[in-house]
Amino acid sequence: MTDNLHSPQRRLIELRIEHADLNNLIDHSIADPSVDELALRRLKKRRLGLRDEIARLEGELNSEASPQPDEPA
Repeated sequence: MTDNLHSPQRRLIELRIEHADLNNLIDHSIADPSVDELALRRLKKRRLGLRDEIARLEGELNSEASPQPDEPA
């Protein structure tokens, strides 16, 4: 059961949820004229990092799901 808690699929879901939460927070922050620009840039940088990590993890999962065929000798 603990294997499921630390599976790459679960991590991918958690990253997607965090990315969606950041999207929502950034959208609301942009609409607020009193928001700190530095804080907004940090949120956007974190969102970009999450997107990169999601893409990396998806690539790993896809390569595990469809292994490359052996090259002929």
